[in-house]
Amino acid sequence: MNLLRKAGFLCALTTLSFTTLYAGGILTNTNTSIRFNRMFAREGAIAIDGVYSNPAGVVFMSEGLHLSFNNQSAFQTRTIRSGMHVVGLEGTPFYTPFILNGGNEQGIKKFKGEATAPILPSIHAAYNTGKWSLQAGFAVNGGGGKCTFNEGLGSFERTIALIPMALNKLGMGSETPSYSVNSYLYGRQFILGLQLGAAYKITDNFSVYGGARFNLVSNKYEGHISGITANIGGVDENLHSFFGVKANEAAAAVAYFTQLAASATTDAQRQAYLEQAAVYSRTEQTLTYAQTAVADKYLDCTQSGWSITPIIGVDYRWNKLNIGARLEFTTKFNIENDTKRDDTGLFAHGVNTPGDLPGLFTIGAQYEILPKLRAGVGYHYFFDKNARMADNKQKHLSGNTQEYLAGIEYDITDKIQVSMGGQKTNYRLADGKFLNDMSFVTSSYSLGFGVGVKVAKNVTVNAAYFWTNYKHFKKNSEQTVSLFGNDIQLQNTDDFTRTNKVFGIGVDIDL
Repeated sequence: MNLLRKAGFLCALTTLSFTTLYAGGILTNTNTSIRFNRMFAREGAIAIDGVYSNPAGVVFMSEGLHLSFNNQSAFQTRTIRSGMHVVGLEGTPFYTPFILNGGNEQGIKKFKGEATAPILPSIHAAYNTGKWSLQAGFAVNGGGGKCTFNEGLGSFERTIALIPMALNKLGMGSETPSYSVNSYLYGRQFILGLQLGAAYKITDNFSVYGGARFNLVSNKYEGHISGITANIGGVDENLHSFFGVKANEAAAAVAYFTQLAASATTDAQRQAYLEQAAVYSRTEQTLTYAQTAVADKYLDCTQSGWSITPIIGVDYRWNKLNIGARLEFTTKFNIENDTKRDDTGLFAHGVNTPGDLPGLFTIGAQYEILPKLRAGVGYHYFFDKNARMADNKQKHLSGNTQEYLAGIEYDITDKIQVSMGGQKTNYRLADGKFLNDMSFVTSSYSLGFGVGVKVAKNVTVNAAYFWTNYKHFKKNSEQTVSLFGNDIQLQNTDDFTRTNKVFGIGVDIDL
């Protein structure tokens, strides 16, 4: 029963990374304001949300204090359709084992997680005086949600699904083979960012920015695999109890034949009884090991860490055109385990795992087509392959993430402004080795729209909604597991996709 020893799902956690809950790269959230949600292309805009998207341009706002308070509510599903085939068992019930526990006729089983984040706040502040702009910002710059898989994942079940085949080889099979397992995983991931910096107006048309962001990671993972059952002789048996009973029976047989050997009258009888005792002793050891392997397993681990990201930026104005750019440097990050319970031995307390934040280069422009009409474009380039991840999984990427953004904004009146925009995100996932069902991304495009209403001379309320359409990514892989000393070859398939919807409301204040 070596294949059950570490019970798949906890292995998957060792390569878990911070997948963004909403817009942005593999690890980075880029929508830190409602203005972004309703237009997307903000790299060339001059507004208070530029504290994040175009910090050098904020210095061209009017003198005084500018504030922006935002909250977003994000709702996401993560769906994986997993399958597996056992090589050499074609034509048997064990060829597509997921069929034995809810899989469809092709042996594909659907696993769905729901991620919600009803409160994702962000704050931007800038004080402009003379040629200077002193700025501060707070946002959830990575992760940003809680995700629950109430029925586990394919990586939970792949090894467990082989149990009916293993029982059949032991002569404990059933004419109606099946199995069940109670599996669950809850994950919470946040990277909180506090950004401080200053912009300086070198000329009336050109400015520069320098600053840094303090990043704080707060993660928590809870999960279990419990109540593993299998059909044995037409009865669904709890395997932990079943193997325990059989192990006790084998132990009793060892004692019985050992006693017979002690009272034997001939050497031949004594040898025969001792050989029987040895057989039952090996059986007892196997059953005890099997009982341990199918025992309930639990995980309760929190993770924390911190780092600082240097940021620089520039902005240039020319007539009705404004161009802004910024660079966030790759940030070294080590995340430390605080483990309260780990029945797998994979999450030792105090162990650090690399989880760098990739560097990010952005550039964009905004052009005033008419006094009331503006259009913008933007480009993001994430340095994913330079960021260390657990098990160096970044090496499986074929390139770095790129995003293309465009938006348009129109003033209906002096008090009402509407905008809309889109973003296309391209991940370089190669053959999919980078992905696992615990942590995955797929290329996508997002569309958003919204409105800004000036409710007072110096107060504007923004509201926006955007959704993301994700592509399907189909991954094929091979796996070898050990079963009673024999190598079993598996051919696995996974189809990854997501849904994502974000609603936000915020208020901008100029003092």
